[in-house]
Amino acid sequence: MTTGHEGTAQGSTHGTAEATTTTTASPAETDRDGSPGLGLRWGIVAKVATKMISFGMNLVLARVLAPEDFGLYAVALAANQILFYINDAGIVAATVQWRGKIEEMLPTATAMVLALSATVYGVFWWLAPFFAGLAGNADAAPLVRLLTVSILIDGFVSVRSAVMLRRFQQDKIAKANMAGVAVQVALAIALALNGAGAYSFAVGNVACSLVGGVLMFFWAGVPLRLALRRDIAARLLRFGLPLAASLGVEAVVLNADSVIVGKTLGGAMLGMYLLAVNVSNWVPGFIGEILRHVTLPGFARVAEHNPAAFSTRVQQIVPMLLVLVLPIAALVGTLAPPMVVFLYGDKWLPAAGVLSFLMILMVVRMLTALSFDILTSLGATRSVVRMNLVWAVVLLPSLYAGARLWGVYGVALAHAAVALVVALPLAVLFLRRERVELSPLIPRVARLLLGGLAAVAAVWAVARLTGGTIPLVQLCAGGIAGLAVFALVGVPVSQIREMHARIMT
Repeated sequence: MTTGHEGTAQGSTHGTAEATTTTTASPAETDRDGSPGLGLRWGIVAKVATKMISFGMNLVLARVLAPEDFGLYAVALAANQILFYINDAGIVAATVQWRGKIEEMLPTATAMVLALSATVYGVFWWLAPFFAGLAGNADAAPLVRLLTVSILIDGFVSVRSAVMLRRFQQDKIAKANMAGVAVQVALAIALALNGAGAYSFAVGNVACSLVGGVLMFFWAGVPLRLALRRDIAARLLRFGLPLAASLGVEAVVLNADSVIVGKTLGGAMLGMYLLAVNVSNWVPGFIGEILRHVTLPGFARVAEHNPAAFSTRVQQIVPMLLVLVLPIAALVGTLAPPMVVFLYGDKWLPAAGVLSFLMILMVVRMLTALSFDILTSLGATRSVVRMNLVWAVVLLPSLYAGARLWGVYGVALAHAAVALVVALPLAVLFLRRERVELSPLIPRVARLLLGGLAAVAAVWAVARLTGGTIPLVQLCAGGIAGLAVFALVGVPVSQIREMHARIMT
């Protein structure tokens, strides 16, 4: 389960992408002198360490706290995540790829992000009671105000973490995140054991952001200088505002389900839903962030220096992503009941049915998130806005109808169906409009999907055969069978070699 952002870097890099400007710089001027492969390896180390620590914390909290506590926290978390998407007006995105001397733009970018973060926090502090009431839990208002303090912290750190990303300094980001998570775990468990309830989540989350943020602030090696050059500000906003609008809509897409569940079904069911959502976010939070920290500046580099190779780059990344996420989706979606009971206890079993649908959503979200990064790297931010708007317009009534008709399971089903039927075809359409060649992907993707379906069938058959055993036996037997079938049916040896070569580059 993910109880919040693992350090400020993750929050501050939402939507980070290539800024399109009229200035062309040399490779030295763009300050991208690191290794994507080294960045990927550091991302893996950090994610494995922080996920293992957070996983242990979440097992404890799920046993100690009630579903109602999770539901209360879910309201504050939804507010926090929405604000993280919009708090910098897309300025941090432009920092990752400022085509020119970055030293000239940093004082202006820092001043603008600080002012915007403070304004966003102030406005939402005032709106917190309204938001909590809209989500069906007025008692969450103080929790919303506490958790969103991380927005202020992000204002000081986000530009610096973006500079570290463009330098491929993922080692420093990794160490800062791990330090923050270590503090979060100790504090959250101690508070939960002493009866702090949902506040154990929020205090731990803010402490994580503060510790990680302070470390990144100093390790970035960027002096805190404030200025406001109108020409630089105009370039930042020209790129950033369309992206911020798109990310604001995306935030609604990703968090409207929590508001609707809380309003229509109550805090206990929202707690169940939050657990399922967060389990489904293990993959985006682990694999997605690892790849994002490398593919974002990587796409930016290719778009700037070798545009002709851009489609080839996309054709390499998509199969690699599917190899990583499809078997996990097949295993977790099919083995959701024994997994939830084994990890969190019988009281959380209603979350299993939700989780099965959300694993479909997870795969689509990974692909659409990649398409957003591709489009913004090409400067097609308006396409991202249009895509998110259409997605939101179809999704919101679908979620509400699903909640009314089939409860929490209907919400998950509606979310998965709209993503599969609306969002994914839109992503393909807009990529083709930007002349990203996708047709060579068809045979490889088809084979991977066939492997995923075969894995689901194998896991389901083994789960039926081991139905009378303890959950651990079902998980082990089903997992081994599913992975073996997926590898045999879906993944050619050449693709495994290609993935290994890319990680080690």
